[in-house]
Amino acid sequence: MSLADKHRVARQVAVLGGVRIPFCRNNTAYVDVGNLGMSIRTLGALVERYGLHGQVLGEVAMGAVIKHSSDWNLAREAVLSSGLSPLTPGITLQRACGTGLDTIITVANKIALGQIEAGIGGGSDTTSDVPIVYGPKLRARFLALNRSRSLGEKLRALRGFRLRELKPETPGVAEPRTGKSMGDHCEMMAKEWHIPRESQDEIALASHRKAAAAYERGFYSDLVASFRGLERDNILRPDTTLEKLAALKPAFDKTSGQGTLTAGNSTPLTDGASACLLASDDWAKARGLEPLAYLRDAEVAAVDFVHGDGLLMAPTLAVPRMLERNGLTLQDFDFYEIHEAFAAQVLCTLRAWESEDYCQKKLGRGALGGIDPLRMNVVGSSLALGHPFAATGARIVATAAKLLKEKGAGRALRGTTSFNRTESFDNPVRLLIALDGLARTLLGLPIQQDRCHAIEKPWLCAALRIADRGFRMQPAARRAGG
Repeated sequence: MSLADKHRVARQVAVLGGVRIPFCRNNTAYVDVGNLGMSIRTLGALVERYGLHGQVLGEVAMGAVIKHSSDWNLAREAVLSSGLSPLTPGITLQRACGTGLDTIITVANKIALGQIEAGIGGGSDTTSDVPIVYGPKLRARFLALNRSRSLGEKLRALRGFRLRELKPETPGVAEPRTGKSMGDHCEMMAKEWHIPRESQDEIALASHRKAAAAYERGFYSDLVASFRGLERDNILRPDTTLEKLAALKPAFDKTSGQGTLTAGNSTPLTDGASACLLASDDWAKARGLEPLAYLRDAEVAAVDFVHGDGLLMAPTLAVPRMLERNGLTLQDFDFYEIHEAFAAQVLCTLRAWESEDYCQKKLGRGALGGIDPLRMNVVGSSLALGHPFAATGARIVATAAKLLKEKGAGRALRGTTSFNRTESFDNPVRLLIALDGLARTLLGLPIQQDRCHAIEKPWLCAALRIADRGFRMQPAARRAGG
C-alpha cells in the first residue's frame, strides 16, 4: 500500500495485550525502585511474553505523574534496558492520571496513520520516591552564584541567607486554583449528589472480593508479572468487611461530621507500572499474534471545576459524545470497567447519567439511564488493586480485553480519573473507556481479546529521613483498616 493510500484510510490499530507488575502500597516493596526500575521490569516482561527481544518497534511511549527531573527521558531509558533493540525510539509523556491512556493513543495514532507498525504505551508511578527539591529562595541563590564572576557577586548572592531556606519542598496535593485536594473535591461531589457512606463502602467491599476471586481463579496470571517477590497486589484485602470499613474515620472532611470519604473507600497511594502492545494487523499477523482490540476513536472533554463543576465529572460529558457518534447507548455493554479513584466518584458518575435534569443541562439530551451493577468491575478495580497514577490506564485496557476474550463476544465500557479525554476501540466487540476529569472513552474490542486519595496531604504530614539515595519521605499517617 502506497503512502497516499495509507493517508486516505486510517489503518486498524490492534491491541495485542498488556502486562503490569503487582501494584503496591507506597513505602513497601518498591520503596527503592523508582519509576525507571518499575518501567524496565514491566517493559521487559512484555518483551518476554511476546517474543520481542532485539526487535525494533516504531515507538515506546511511557510516562509518570510523580517523577524526578532525572526521569525526563524515562521511556527511552527504559527501552535501552528492556531487551528491545536500541534502535527503538522512546517518548515520555505526562497528563495526570490519564498519562497511561495518552501514551496508548499516541502510539495508536502513529500506527493508524501508517507512520509506524507497532509500539508500546504505558506508564509508572511511585509515591515512595517523590522528588524533594530546594525552595525558591535557595534555588535563586544557587543560580545567582552560578552566574557570579567575582567574589563580590558571590557574596551578594549569599547575603541574607537564612537556615529556613534549607527546608525542602515536596510535591503538593492541592489543586492550585481551589486549594483543595482531589479527595476534597470528591467529598464535595458526594455531598452534591447525596452519596451515602454505606454505598461507598459497599463498592469498596465488592472491589476487594471480586479482585480476590479473580486472582484465585487465575484471571490475573498472564496480566501480572512477578516483581520483588510479589505475585499479586499487596493492597488487596480479601478479609475486609463492611464492619471494618465502617469503623474508618473520614480522610478529607474531618470536622463537619458529614465526611464520607475514608481510607477504605478511596484508593491508597500506590507504586506500580503497566504497558500495552499495539500494532497494525499486518505486523501482528506476520508474528502470529492475535489482536485483542482495535482502537478507533479519541475525544477530549473537560469540566469547569473552578466555578462549580465536579472535578471528576468529565466522563459524564465524554461518554455521551462517544456513544452518540458510534450509534450506541449506555446499556449496550456486557462489562463496565470503571476506575475507582474513589467509590464516591463512581457513584456520582452513574447517578449523573441517570439524572434527567443533569443530562438536559449539561448535554442537552435526555438521561442516559443506568447500568447493571453486576457487570461493573467484575474482577475488581483500583480500590482493591491500587492506583499508580500513570499505570492505571494500561491496566484497565488489558483487563477489559481479557474479560471480552473469556466471554467470546460483547462490549465493555471503561472509565478512569484525572483531568479530560476519550478513546474508542472497535470490531465485533467494543470497549468504552472514560477517564474522570481527563474523561477518556474507549470503544471496541474483538472477541479475543488527587493524588493522595487515601491520606490528606501526606507529604505535609511527613517526616524526613536521610536514605542511601538522599532525602526520602516517610508519611506519618498511613491507610488503616478496611
